[in-house]
Amino acid sequence: MNLDIINKKFTKEEARALSPLVLAFVGDAVYEVLVRIYLVDLNKDMCVNKLHKKAVDFVKANSQSEAIRNIQQYLTEDEIAIYKRGRNAKGRIPKSATVQDYRMATGFEAVVGFLYLTDQKERLSNIFNTILKMQNDNTTN
Repeated sequence: MNLDIINKKFTKEEARALSPLVLAFVGDAVYEVLVRIYLVDLNKDMCVNKLHKKAVDFVKANSQSEAIRNIQQYLTEDEIAIYKRGRNAKGRIPKSATVQDYRMATGFEAVVGFLYLTDQKERLSNIFNTILKMQNDNTTN
């Protein structure tokens, strides 16, 4: 059995049929990779421990909930529907997050997972770049 996982694509219908927590499971990993690549690109000589700490700050629930608040107005109807499904999914809330932040972060991760699985990488890149721009604008003000 030869699985070409690297190039696996889901139709939008197949992805919509997945549990929102499954979409968030994939989205969590994808977002983490995007953040790590971004941080390494900016900090090529930084030690791994410092890179890890920066990544954790980026991907924690309250940072993701802030990200979705900032980009929600730019989401398509389809993405908003996925976000709401993820936000309303029942999962185990970590001690380090508020219920609201956790739910919003789960919705955000579901959108990222959906876009990745349906091979909408350009859209995913646009969303990630919008988040980076807004984050940079907030840190310079």
